[in-house]
Amino acid sequence: MRFLGFTLLLLVFFSCSKVEKNSLSLIDFVPKNASIIIKTSNLEDLKSSIKNSDFLDKFSKTTAYKHLENNLDYLKLLKPNGELLICFSNDEKDSLQFSIITKYTPQLFKSDSLKNYIEEKLTYKKQTLIKSTYNNNTFYSTVTDSIFLAASSKDLINTVSTNSYMNEELVKIYNSTSNDKTFSIIINANSPFVKSFFIEESLNLSAFTNYVAVDVDVNQDYIYMNGITKATDSTKILNSIFKNTIPQENQTQNITPFDSDGFMSFSFKNFKTIEGNLKTFKKKDSITSRLSIFDNIIEVGIIYQDESRAIVLNSIDFIDTEDALIGEQTVTETYRGVEIYSFSQPKLFVNTFSPLVNDINPNRYCILDNFFVFSSHLDLLQNIISNYQNKTTLNELDAFKNTKEQLSNASSLLLVVNNKSLKSILDKNFKDNLDDTFNNYSASALQFIYDSNFAHVNAIIKKSKIRATQNSVSEELNIKLASNILNKPQFVTNHLTNTKEIVVQDIKNNLYLISNKGKILWKKQLEGAVLGTIEQIDIFKNGRLQLAFATPHRVYVIDRNGKDVAPFPGNFNDEITQPLSVFDYDRNKEYRLLVTQGKNILMYDVKAQTVNGFNFNSAKDVIISQPKHFRLRGKDYIVFKTQNKLYIIDRVGNTRITPKTSTNFSNQPIFLYNDAFTTTTSNGQLISVDTQGGVATQNLNLGEKHKLEASSKTLVTLNENKLTIKTNSIELDYGTYTRPELFYIKDKIYVAITDLQTQKVSMYDSLGNLLPNFPVYGNSEITLDNIDKDNSLEFVTKGDANSILLYRIN
Repeated sequence: MRFLGFTLLLLVFFSCSKVEKNSLSLIDFVPKNASIIIKTSNLEDLKSSIKNSDFLDKFSKTTAYKHLENNLDYLKLLKPNGELLICFSNDEKDSLQFSIITKYTPQLFKSDSLKNYIEEKLTYKKQTLIKSTYNNNTFYSTVTDSIFLAASSKDLINTVSTNSYMNEELVKIYNSTSNDKTFSIIINANSPFVKSFFIEESLNLSAFTNYVAVDVDVNQDYIYMNGITKATDSTKILNSIFKNTIPQENQTQNITPFDSDGFMSFSFKNFKTIEGNLKTFKKKDSITSRLSIFDNIIEVGIIYQDESRAIVLNSIDFIDTEDALIGEQTVTETYRGVEIYSFSQPKLFVNTFSPLVNDINPNRYCILDNFFVFSSHLDLLQNIISNYQNKTTLNELDAFKNTKEQLSNASSLLLVVNNKSLKSILDKNFKDNLDDTFNNYSASALQFIYDSNFAHVNAIIKKSKIRATQNSVSEELNIKLASNILNKPQFVTNHLTNTKEIVVQDIKNNLYLISNKGKILWKKQLEGAVLGTIEQIDIFKNGRLQLAFATPHRVYVIDRNGKDVAPFPGNFNDEITQPLSVFDYDRNKEYRLLVTQGKNILMYDVKAQTVNGFNFNSAKDVIISQPKHFRLRGKDYIVFKTQNKLYIIDRVGNTRITPKTSTNFSNQPIFLYNDAFTTTTSNGQLISVDTQGGVATQNLNLGEKHKLEASSKTLVTLNENKLTIKTNSIELDYGTYTRPELFYIKDKIYVAITDLQTQKVSMYDSLGNLLPNFPVYGNSEITLDNIDKDNSLEFVTKGDANSILLYRIN
């Protein structure tokens, strides 16, 4: 993965270069101090692949690339028929030098008719060389034993051509490379061009191994690498620490949040083995306290989130591991039902696992099934808990699943990074930061699998292709307010962008408008609690929307900047007892605002003036439902009810329909269902009134505490733990449920319900099928909509007491 640095530039440059086939003797001419060797058997294939690679194309504008392009301009002139090696090294003055090695053929180099080309013969240290100048760049070449050699300096060409040094380790690792891939790269770990493969710079390649050799397959959307790394030196991390260990199946991805920067994981079958190796490596007799916390651990993971870190221990016997922590069980807080404990040995992990673990000193931990998660960052622990509960870990992402297909299940060491960390690693290896973004590279991976004195290496950098439907439910935002939340959050429309934003109120009666990126746009103190749903209106008929709603003693109209729109708010001495009803009879923005106060209904226009001609005086009893407006067959109906009477009036308040029977009504809303005004009675019967006043009842066997939701053609009921959608019934676990909510979006029905007892939001289709990856964590009713301009739906709900959760259904 150092190709994610200096060598990537070489690859990009080769889209303007040449090469060819096979000769094992080429390795005999590699300079002794070569840092990087690139081998290819088909330069044209290499050129084509790199030219069409989205990833490598991002490097073509860097100054480092331009420097290589200038120095390797000579490659354009070569037409090899076989294998070709390009070697990079530093001279005594620490200047970059290159050499090219391939089998000589008459067609290899044709200088006839070349512009800007000059050559001359010279003798240097008793050797005949050709000095070539092309586009003001000079190189030297010769032929030795049918091998063509070219180099950027006379000393280097002399060293290469008279090289008697045979590095057996290099020869062996060279022979492990394939001729079938686009190219191969061999890296000397002591290379000055190589800094680090990892997020942690302390894990540099020179401390890790001796040589890395990988075959590279380049495609338009991916780069696959596989090969080996060799370490015979006992001072190297690979050979010393992982010696005699047996790689285990990595599971850190199962607890890593999808929005993390990535993770690193190392595994072993027996802790005693790696513990002994670490002692030997660090030349220490004792490196741990005698806690038995690690006795049943087979994997240690590090989760990265910005500058925060978390240590994960994967236990094969979580009961024994928990018992080993019996003295570390002081609960500091509880998050989503998970206890978070203090931890008194923050240096334990560095003392035990360095150099694999550095600068991580956790002071708290939590337990999630067989995972023990330690961190000094509470917000990271909470993020891990929430994503684990919501099943929105890295393992659930399609990008990671695609990456995982190219990896072995078990690793000695595994690094997985997102686009942000990938760019960070790349930036470490360039003097100038890359201007381009890597947003589509959301799960790149590097894997080492230890064997005797060497390890298999797999790496993948792949462009993520987002499918139309991923069926995942991801937590996009967790917005925390200063005070606890009073009511359910909902979406409102931003008329400037035609996207959705979030509006919510806290227990101090502050109203918030929050962008769909989580930014609080404004906060406004209200007189009291918002009643029901906030509506939007366009008072000035100019496309700019305002929020309209009632509190117990005010009617508000607020613009998108949080300012009151005059003459609102309207003040009311008597209590407003139902949510504000907003009617636009003819859809011409001549709004009517209906205010309910006990038995009375008051109608206002957008100037806060009472509407002349509305002559409904008073109901006989307290109105128990929000007045609603329906239009049916060209006629307007305003419908509401008291405990014993259903009122159906016209625009001016006159009775339009008198039901032919009366009953005791429930407190459930009124709906227009199958062209009839429909609600339920207190004893759970469905009652429908048609436009002639005819009354039909249906026994649905509902109890007194039932809940009702309906659209024009769909009826939804909840009775104890039985949810019925049309004729499809679902037996839910017993719990405390919100009223089911019905959403009709893009010709599809969604029914959502929240169990406040278990804090779970479930969503069903019209057939009663639970949607994939539900339930998720939530503590209130939800609002579902498409809040941005993609094809995915989002919903918002209450999380913890003071937090708002935004989920995406992918």
